[in-house]
Amino acid sequence: MMLALEMFRSRPRHVAGKLAGNRLPGMLSGFAAPLRLVTITEPKVAREGWARLRTRLSGICGSDLGALSGTTSLYFSAVVSMPFVPGHEVVAELVDDCEDLPAGTRVVVDPVLTCAARGVEPCDGCATGATNRCDRITVGHLSPGLQTGFCADTGGGWGQTLVAHRSQLHAVPEGYSDEQAVLTEPMACAVHTALAARIGANDRVLVSGAGSVGLLVTLALRSLTAAGEITVVAKHGHQRELARDFGATEVVTPKEALRRVRRATGALQLSPELAPAYLLGGVDVAIDAVGSRGSLETALHSTRAGGRVVLSGMPARADLSAAWFRELEIVGSYASAQREPGADDRPAFAVATDLVAGDPVAQLAKSVVSYPLHGWREALDHAHSAGRLGTVKVAFSPGSRS
Repeated sequence: MMLALEMFRSRPRHVAGKLAGNRLPGMLSGFAAPLRLVTITEPKVAREGWARLRTRLSGICGSDLGALSGTTSLYFSAVVSMPFVPGHEVVAELVDDCEDLPAGTRVVVDPVLTCAARGVEPCDGCATGATNRCDRITVGHLSPGLQTGFCADTGGGWGQTLVAHRSQLHAVPEGYSDEQAVLTEPMACAVHTALAARIGANDRVLVSGAGSVGLLVTLALRSLTAAGEITVVAKHGHQRELARDFGATEVVTPKEALRRVRRATGALQLSPELAPAYLLGGVDVAIDAVGSRGSLETALHSTRAGGRVVLSGMPARADLSAAWFRELEIVGSYASAQREPGADDRPAFAVATDLVAGDPVAQLAKSVVSYPLHGWREALDHAHSAGRLGTVKVAFSPGSRS
């Protein structure tokens, strides 16, 4: 048996969270949360190539908060199975030997449950290394689940034990702290985003958002692409300082964003009736690193005609008139791939492992705040208010008893 946080299906709580979650985030760690602390049976290893993992640290991601608040689109209801233990940003210790990895090895988990994990013939995406595009995330010997942390059979990082397939596991180098290691999965997503943006030499780039996603994307852009000026939109003071450390050329507040881009690019700003202002002209590429309506509209409205807007955060509903009128290219960026053509065909996790060793991420790791599972209400309250409180990443430490 093990202790875990379990998300369960509850229509009344889903509706309550959807109606009030954004205005009263405290509800999401109270009666409106479709989440419970339970003692359940450990997930089983039933096939070759799988192993049990003991969780050391697991991050709280924006997609986790979206699921709890009911803001996640029902589009995703077909690719999860309930009840499930959340947590896909995971650093853990192997309980069992797993092929070439001996028990006791510290690993991070690539959470996408691909054809290899499901024991089926590779789909086109998996066969070419674009494993984040797997078409078979609902079939095979596992219950439906796009990732570990959204599947009823595998467990997740918000539990003391989970199971994973060898194809998902990446050994943590010696000398890395658990806090650095837990940032590897979001760093891998940032690597994929930066490469998916297809930045040209000296392109002007806007990153809308400076939470953990925006900061790591900024670092990946500066490290892996030939971007010119990178403007980061940061809401809070501590985020502005960090954005510069991570490679931003300029950091602006949300209210300043259009005006500063207009000045830098010579664009023309228009103010329609009862709608947000937008530019004729602007940056070459904009990346929405939040997924909120306001953040996405900032990206859409700041990009020149024929430019590219990359959706790194899970997108909210927004007015797409700019995409039609300015012929913008909208590019999705989901998870990370086991073969990244823009990184010499290396896995995104391999590139991310190198980047988290650098000083910006190592310093950021020192500010990771963790909670035991019994403190889940405080942890979720903290995560919902992380930006305002000056925290970049909140995590669970399921092995902690304090």
